[in-house]
Amino acid sequence: MTRIFGLAPSLIEIETLARAALEQLPEPFAAQLEGVLLVVEEFADDATLADLGIADRFSLTGLYEGIPVGEKHHASGAMPDRIRLFRAPILDEWIARGDEELEHLVAHVVIHEVGHHFGLSDADIAKLEAN
Repeated sequence: MTRIFGLAPSLIEIETLARAALEQLPEPFAAQLEGVLLVVEEFADDATLADLGIADRFSLTGLYEGIPVGEKHHASGAMPDRIRLFRAPILDEWIARGDEELEHLVAHVVIHEVGHHFGLSDADIAKLEAN
C-alpha cells in the first residue's frame, strides 16, 4: 500500500486548533480568559527550560505564564497572562501516541494550561481529567 504524507502542521495550524479548543470552553471559564494571550512557538526557549529544570526540550508541550485568577490584584505594569504552546513537542507526542487525533491532543494541552490560569495544580488537573 502506497501512502502519501503531507507536511507537518504549521505553527498557524496548531494555533487554529488551540483557538478552536478555547472557543469550546463554557462560561464562566471563557470570560475569565479575556486578555490571556495564546502564543505558539516551535520550542520553549533555553532560558524557560532552564528555569523549569527541564533538560529535554521535547518534554514541554505547553506553559501558562501569569498570575492565576484567584491571586490577581489590580496592579498596573503587570505583563499580560499568556498560554504558550510548543509545536514540535506536541507533534512528537502525537506521533509517539499514534492513536490520538491531533485536535484532541492540542485541546488537552490548552485545557491543561487554562487549568493553571485558574490556579489548579498539575495534580488537580489530572484528577479532573480522570473523571
